[in-house]
Amino acid sequence: MSAVTAATETAVAAILARGLRKSFGGKTVLDGIDLTVPRGTILALLGPNGAGKTTAVHLLTTYLRPDAGEIRVAGLDPAGDPQAVRRAIGVTGQFSAVDGYLTGRENLLLMADLHLLPKTAGRRRAQELLDQFELAEDGDKPASTYSGGMKRKLDLAMTLVGNPAVIFLDEPTTGLDPRSRRTMWEIIRCLVAAGTTILLTTQYLEEADQLAHRVAVLDGGRIVAEGTPAELKARIPGGRSLDDVFFAVTGNKEGA
Repeated sequence: MSAVTAATETAVAAILARGLRKSFGGKTVLDGIDLTVPRGTILALLGPNGAGKTTAVHLLTTYLRPDAGEIRVAGLDPAGDPQAVRRAIGVTGQFSAVDGYLTGRENLLLMADLHLLPKTAGRRRAQELLDQFELAEDGDKPASTYSGGMKRKLDLAMTLVGNPAVIFLDEPTTGLDPRSRRTMWEIIRCLVAAGTTILLTTQYLEEADQLAHRVAVLDGGRIVAEGTPAELKARIPGGRSLDDVFFAVTGNKEGA
């Protein structure tokens, strides 16, 4: 890749990874993967259990450092300034970060304090998010009384308190009923329409098909397929869904 091409790619990409490698105890988990996520788009990172998805997310979000390779997130270098990267991103993990003893509003205000927002700005942001996620009526109830769908919405709302440019969603709809899942899809679409960039991992291949602009399939520490959902399905004879693609390139029937 020429210096000009690399500079152009870095300028238009919200997430850029080149040659990422990571091993644990002599076992190679990621073996030189490349990822590019343009600004204002969704990349779905898929793969069977143990493929390295979580490790990839941990590298991109500064929880881990790569053994080799280069990363840029929101134009920032995690190796040089991890704190700046953390200020630019939001992360919603598989397991809720909601404190059940606090109300929905208090959870949001806690995040506002962590982001060092002034009190008035923090209260205003909390109310905005309660309204946006249709949680205003229950905002002053303990989060322990919320349904699973409400807790996931609050979890995502907490991620948005600091207005991150890039969001990492690790299986955001696992365990939700179909209605709650589709509500989350609409919220995610609205975020991207407003310019947010999202890297999504999911065990639901329909979710990737519905949401993602591009899909990357990780298996054995390598990217084994990448493209738009339509492109990937067109490459598989008789491919009607991402399930067909996933089975063809990994030999697994499950998207987890």
